[in-house]
Amino acid sequence: MVTAIKESRGDKLFLISTYIYLGLALLVVLYPLIYILSASISSPQDVNSGAMWLFPKNVTLDGYKLVFENPKIWNGYWNTIIYTVVGTLVNLAVTLPASYALSRSDFVGRQLFMGLILFTMFFSGGIVPTYLLVKNLGLINSMWALILPVAASVWNIVVARTFFQTTIPKELQEAAHIDGCTNLKLFIRIILPLSAPIVAVMALFYGVSHWNSYFPSLIYLNDEAKYPLQMVLRQILVLQEMSAETTGASINGEVASAMNNKAETASLIKYGVIVVSTLPIVAVYPFLQRYFVQGVMIGSVKG
Repeated sequence: MVTAIKESRGDKLFLISTYIYLGLALLVVLYPLIYILSASISSPQDVNSGAMWLFPKNVTLDGYKLVFENPKIWNGYWNTIIYTVVGTLVNLAVTLPASYALSRSDFVGRQLFMGLILFTMFFSGGIVPTYLLVKNLGLINSMWALILPVAASVWNIVVARTFFQTTIPKELQEAAHIDGCTNLKLFIRIILPLSAPIVAVMALFYGVSHWNSYFPSLIYLNDEAKYPLQMVLRQILVLQEMSAETTGASINGEVASAMNNKAETASLIKYGVIVVSTLPIVAVYPFLQRYFVQGVMIGSVKG
């Protein structure tokens, strides 16, 4: 007969407090998501007046209609997809080989190279020198100005390097070399297929970073046709703020009414774009979740 261990009073209090804390944390995370989703399908008057604070009121799909009919938003969407896909591929092409090379104990000078790489994480030139470098390379107003300056993250290199050191057996590498496998073939045919978890994690980290990035495009891009989706959303937010400020000034009623209608339209588009721009990342995550689980479980069972 199996006898369950009786929980003490302290254990019960700790369990209750944990549930309360997690419940509050869940509410803090869920409220902005529900609010944005509700605001995207609610009347802008109810949203701006504060009448809609959680669930939709006076449901309308005019916001999504305006989003889908706006060519600038679709153009920004397409640009963002290109920047994210190309940028992530470049990031992986730089980060993974560098991390694997630095994880090899037989790589001569790896401590020196690792020290130089870590130095750049703590000390950087700043925005102005970086801008001058990008300008002198002729990358201004091009896609590569958003990709090449962030081709690799030092933190991600360190994470991937630790993965290769702790997960890939040295005996496997030695056996491959005995069979006549070169370092390049070893990396492509053996190491990468065994490193699906870290590849998925790095792809997600870099992909989300590119998808949400707007500051590099703000300082490097001059052509609106090349703006990513985040820059288009920023323009909508700036338009709404300017409309609100102008409406509050002492101007005639006709102009104020026109500016107020423009602000309401911008508000509708704003929440709709936020929802539409977030969906791809939310949709991709479930496909990568199993790799996170594999990455956590690797090395946990010895036998």
